Formats: sequence, C-alpha cells, structure tokens
Amino acid sequence: MNDDAFWALIDELSRRPGDRDERLEWLRAELVRRPETESVAFQVRLERACERADTRAVWAAANRVEGGGCTDDGFHYFTLWLVGQGRKVYDSVVADPDALADVPGIRVLVGRHRDEWDEDEWPEWEELDYVAQDAYDELTGQEDDDGEEFLDAVEEAEDAAEAAGEWEEGEDVRGARPEGMALPRLTALFPLGTSGS
Repeated sequence: MNDDAFWALIDELSRRPGDRDERLEWLRAELVRRPETESVAFQVRLERACERADTRAVWAAANRVEGGGCTDDGFHYFTLWLVGQGRKVYDSVVADPDALADVPGIRVLVGRHRDEWDEDEWPEWEELDYVAQDAYDELTGQEDDDGEEFLDAVEEAEDAAEAAGEWEEGEDVRGARPEGMALPRLTALFPLGTSGS
C-alpha cells in the first residue's frame, strides 16, 4: 500500500455516512478483503501521518480547540482524528494549523461548552489506531496474542521504511509548549476560558 492508496481509503472513510463506529467497520471490512500485509502497511502509513502532524503548531491548535486541556494522549488522538478528516483537510492543517478554523468538524463546536460535545464530535479518534490490528488479527487468527505479531510486523515495516529513507519524523511536541503561538482565527473562535477550561 503506497501513500496514494492509503489516502484513498482515508478519503473514502471521511465521506462515509454513519457514525464513527460504522465508518470504522467499513474500513475494517475493506482491510479484511486484502492480504494482511495491507493492514500492516496501512498502520505504518497512519503512524507516519500522525508523526508528520506531531508539531508544536498543530498541538497549539488542538489545545486551543480543547480549551487548554489537550494532554499528550489527547493530542495523539487528535492527530488520528485529523488524518481521518481526509488528505485535503490534513494537508491544509499541517501546513497552517490555523486552517483548523475552516474544518466543518471544528466549526460545529464553536460557542458550545466542551461538556455539550457529543462523543462523535470530539476532535479525537483513538479507535482509528486499532482498526488495522483488528483486521490483521482476523486475517491471521492472532486474536489472542495481544497484538504482538501485528506490532512486530509494523515495527519491521517501519524499520524497512526508515532504512529506505522514507520515514520523516515530526517536530517533538513534548516539553515546553509555546503558549503564545499565533492562531488568530482559532483564537477568535475558541478564546481560552470560554470552551470549558
């Protein structure tokens, strides 16, 4: 699975009707129809996309939307959600995190307290991180090994991609977080102190 094939699946996922669970079931079924190596390649591409979005600027944008309460885990789930929005949205936000202000899934949250956001509205999608493993486990019958075989296969594929010079890491977001990062449109939509912080 190359990047174009990965993004074709993600773009279709982003357009699918239904709630997140229904959309993930569609993706799992798509992966199950392919060889198990496709599930591994999908996970490698998903992790690569999350790494690319793992920057201080994107973290600042996610933190702004989440009212200053974006944790390390929450940020990882946010990057998964961002990937799940499709390639066009993902690329625009990675290039300019303030473009998050234009994303329909963010605009529906404006003016509402975080306690009022439905589970499917939260800009976090942890479950997207598990769909490839579920497909792989079903295809290989490894459902009782706690994902060890899948994780080993993903690590091997990542090592091969890194050795081939394909793996680019994002900027490390851990450590000091830039509180004053300029995000004028997001700041106007989500002033800190009004979205549930």
